[in-house]
Amino acid sequence: MAQIYEQHLWGGNEFDFYSGEGSNNLKITEPYLKAVTTFLKSFDSTLSICDLGCGDFNIGKVLLKYSKSYIAIDIVDTLIERNKNTFTDKRLEFQCLDIAKDELPTADCAILRQVLQHLSNSEIKTVVEKLKSYTYLILTEHIPNGAFIANKDIISGQGIRLKHNSGVDLLESPFNLKVKKQSVLNTFVLDNTNGKIVTTLYTL
Repeated sequence: MAQIYEQHLWGGNEFDFYSGEGSNNLKITEPYLKAVTTFLKSFDSTLSICDLGCGDFNIGKVLLKYSKSYIAIDIVDTLIERNKNTFTDKRLEFQCLDIAKDELPTADCAILRQVLQHLSNSEIKTVVEKLKSYTYLILTEHIPNGAFIANKDIISGQGIRLKHNSGVDLLESPFNLKVKKQSVLNTFVLDNTNGKIVTTLYTL
């Protein structure tokens, strides 16, 4: 993943770290942030949040103000160091972790925004087991428009399953995540060929 930032494979050549259009295109981020902040503000007591793949923190910096505490995680150590030097708040903590291998911090709500789509099925399975410790999961995935075959396996990396007419669905085999409730918070349709970005709230 470090090479993605070093070589600007997701664009943003003018930035030191750039987590792609999904984190920086206002047409995508503004409706997402409106939906998620509405959920977070619906509680009398604010939730603790664990952001599992915080990237350049362009999204997290907005959500932070609606949290009791915010732990932001990414696998790229240079990115985490940059974030530590750029964003400071008494509620905020950055950690460099591999979410597929390392123990995850406790929190009320986990946020997974366009992360699993880059992982192999075996890695996703290990993450899913850890997600069961959270009360809420806000999951965002880039999936095809219309019917698709869920969870075709890929090699972890820059690409996603879209070109295989597939996308991640945690409720389907081989992940079979058990949830109490689910609701779609936001859908952003890119176009007929580039699919859509769907954010779903799960109560676990």
